[in-house]
This record gives sequence, structure tokens and C-alpha cells, in this order.
Amino acid sequence: MNLILQAKGVERSYENSGTVLPVLKGIDLEIKQGEVAAIVGPSGAGKSTLLHILGGLDKPNKGEVFLQDDNIYKMNDKSRARLRNEKIGFVFQFYHLLPEFTALENVLLPLMIKEDSRNIKSFEEKGRKALSRMKLENRIQHKPNQLSGGEQQRVAIARALINEPKIIFCDEPTGNLDSQSGKQIISLLLELNRDNRQTIVIVTHDEYIAKVSSRIVNIFDGKILKSA
Repeated sequence: MNLILQAKGVERSYENSGTVLPVLKGIDLEIKQGEVAAIVGPSGAGKSTLLHILGGLDKPNKGEVFLQDDNIYKMNDKSRARLRNEKIGFVFQFYHLLPEFTALENVLLPLMIKEDSRNIKSFEEKGRKALSRMKLENRIQHKPNQLSGGEQQRVAIARALINEPKIIFCDEPTGNLDSQSGKQIISLLLELNRDNRQTIVIVTHDEYIAKVSSRIVNIFDGKILKSA
């Protein structure tokens, strides 16, 4: 079994006005290389919190998360940020594109952070190829407000892929799209998985996404009920 991600005993709670609200209650989860795993459950079950902890965006109160051989919460903040940039891609419901930047410039941001910016010509070529794969070769110089929702999400996917991450985390990637655009986005993600064995973890309410994923992880009240 070729594990790429492993969570052990992950707990997360938040305090509000002196009241402690437990959100995750001892999560154990293993993700294999090349899986498309859909994390499903009702609102408030802890899906997005779990995804953020798996991706190094939010620290657990207790437990460990391993990305390959890296124990990500044993790292300091700077090292964890470097790991996110180099090994993890994120796709969110609301795209998080910078409005003043073109599609190409948005895609190149993670690469510019990772590498010496003097290599800008080779960066641009790589970014153009990523956008072309997303069928956006005619939108490279467009800014986000000139793109449809589906096009913006495809820019976000290209950005997530630019550093060739080990794993991509998607938080409701179709939640802000119409059904047709949503299916196009999922088709692109499945194509990446099929062609590159790209590991993908998706938090979703969308039954279609769950149906086409290779594994479903059911979470309820902060606990994993079953994983099939």
C-alpha cells in the first residue's frame, strides 16, 4: 500500500465566549497515491476543518498528519509553508484569484514564490501549458472579472498544479458553479488523476462527485463513520 497522506488521532476544537466546541473527534485517515477521495457529510460535520488540517492550513489540537515522510505539524510555520507551496495544491469554492492579475499571472504565483524569479520566461511557458491543458489558451491575458465562474475555477486548478504537487485538496470546487460547469471541472480533475495518477481529496455535497470518486469518506459529528 503506497500511502501518500496519513492522519492519526486528529482532534480540533474552537473556543467561543468561553465555550469549547469540538469539531474533529479523533480522526484516523489514510490516503493512497493516485486516489480520488471524496469527503462527504452534512454541514457542520467537520469536512472543511479536516481538509484544512490535512493540507497544513490549520493546526490540530491533538494528533499528527504525515505527507509522505513529513510530519507536517512537527515543522515550524516557515517550513510548513514551504511544504504547502512545493507539495500541495489547493482549489477552493470561491477561486481566490487576485483580481488585478491576469489568468497567467495568477497561475504563476506559486511558482514565483518557489523559484528564482529570473527564470520568468520558462515560468511563462509552463504557465501557458497549464492553462492550455485547462482549455484556456485564449484566456491567458484575461483578468478574473473577464472570465466565467467555470473559467476562473479552471485557472485555480492550473495554479494548483503549477508546482507539480503530490496531492490536491479541493474544498467544494463546484459549489459556486452551475451543474454543467461543475461537471466540466470534475471531468478535468478526473483526467488529471487518470493521466498523471494525481492524488485528489475533495470535500463535497455533490452526489455526482461522490459517485465518480474512487473512494468515499463519510464524516458525521466530527468522526469518520466509514470509508469505502
